[in-house]
Amino acid sequence: MDPTAKIDLRIRAMTTSLGRLEDLPQDYRAALGEAMVGPLWPQMRNALPHHAPVPVTTTRLWTYAQIRPLLLEAGKLTPVEKAERRVLFLADPARGPSSMQVTSTLYLGMQLLLPGEKAPAHKHTPSAARIIVEGQGAYTIVDGEKLPMQEGDIILTPGGCWHDHGHEGQEPVIWLDALDLPLFITLDGSYAVEAELQAPRNRPDSSQVEYRAAGLVPPRRRDQPAPKFPQMRYPWERTEGALRHLALHNGQEAVELDFVNPETGESCLPVMGFTAMMLRPGQTLRPPLRSSSAAFHVVRGSGTASINGQSHHWTTKDTFSAPTFARIELHNPGTEPAFLIRIHDTPLQEKLGYYEERA
Repeated sequence: MDPTAKIDLRIRAMTTSLGRLEDLPQDYRAALGEAMVGPLWPQMRNALPHHAPVPVTTTRLWTYAQIRPLLLEAGKLTPVEKAERRVLFLADPARGPSSMQVTSTLYLGMQLLLPGEKAPAHKHTPSAARIIVEGQGAYTIVDGEKLPMQEGDIILTPGGCWHDHGHEGQEPVIWLDALDLPLFITLDGSYAVEAELQAPRNRPDSSQVEYRAAGLVPPRRRDQPAPKFPQMRYPWERTEGALRHLALHNGQEAVELDFVNPETGESCLPVMGFTAMMLRPGQTLRPPLRSSSAAFHVVRGSGTASINGQSHHWTTKDTFSAPTFARIELHNPGTEPAFLIRIHDTPLQEKLGYYEERA
């Protein structure tokens, strides 16, 4: 018999031999409840399953065509003054429609800002990023830095940074919020502080000044360390250009680029990662099984995804999710490239020391 099969048989035998809660006398169980303690062994395999976790998260496709009308209707029903942030959050089907999360660690929501509106300043413990989905003329001010919001841009609002939103344009602006909110809720560490609108500094943002070109950063004196989050805006125009150029020179390898802190090379936010992806015409990608959970936002293009055998047909501005160790297949059947941004919790798992990839 194959050694692996023998191990599996031993594991199954050990699992089935574990005692059950029902095996314990009723008066003993009552005493355990009174003492607010519990036996580990009946639940050990739920908490520590063999070989791989058993995720609660299930995959789901959220179509922009379905969400957009609901969001615009929310703009008529609820003024921003009463909402503070006018958002429709995406909910993991396995956790129900009131769950403010798409995976165990990731929150996503579609936010609307109408012309002339201003969303008040606040700061909070979770970190956030905004992927601009539609519209022109809006901006975010982060700790005094005014960041224009163009389609496809990623705007960071790290935990503890003051930020507010404004709209000087003529059409609705919609963006996708990504936060590590579920993690902070689990840690009993989630809260926000409100303030007045910020006065922006009279200069372009750092993506247009200090960090305009890859591989170049300003010199620092020893008594002037680099800021913790030196770049708050990642313009999509440059990202797409870099992806297209990479595609010309890397054969048939996956065309992917991570959004990083330009001073350190680490992920742009502490526990959330963002990866820009380009699918060539006709290309199919089968990434390794990853221990991280993820959501994919389609910047432009259309195609299909198979997540653990469940099929999704996605198009521009749609979003879909994938649980941990998901078997993923992405296909672009068209004649033009497709561009996506993968939002994931790899940085968190790397910090905890257990990120893993499997063939």
